[in-house]
Amino acid sequence: MTLRRPLSVYVYYRIVAGNRRDRAAARAVIADLQRQVAATTGVRGTLQARRDDASTWMEVYAPVDAPAAFARALARAVRATGAETLAERGVRKIERFVPAPPHRPVPHRPAAAAAPPPRRAVRCASR
Repeated sequence: MTLRRPLSVYVYYRIVAGNRRDRAAARAVIADLQRQVAATTGVRGTLQARRDDASTWMEVYAPVDAPAAFARALARAVRATGAETLAERGVRKIERFVPAPPHRPVPHRPAAAAAPPPRRAVRCASR
């Protein structure tokens, strides 16, 4: 039996909004998109901006238990809100992550016993 692990979905893009008013309108569009996604899937999204570049935005959705249904709902909401028009060239990049597998320590194996140093032949001087 395979256990399904929930996904985290990250959608990132550079917005084309040039001024504060444009960004406020863009935020309103994304808020509407996220409301639609939450109403359909139950997954609430958050919006983040890149720390060193406020024009790069990322939507984060987690946990996503039904990836295919979530992807369809997100695509419908993007079309309904026109969110793709906010992104440069209409490009919204989507990444999906799952929790990393648990750390499993490697069992300790004692080092192989060191071989004794080779014996040196000692010649005895005979008289």
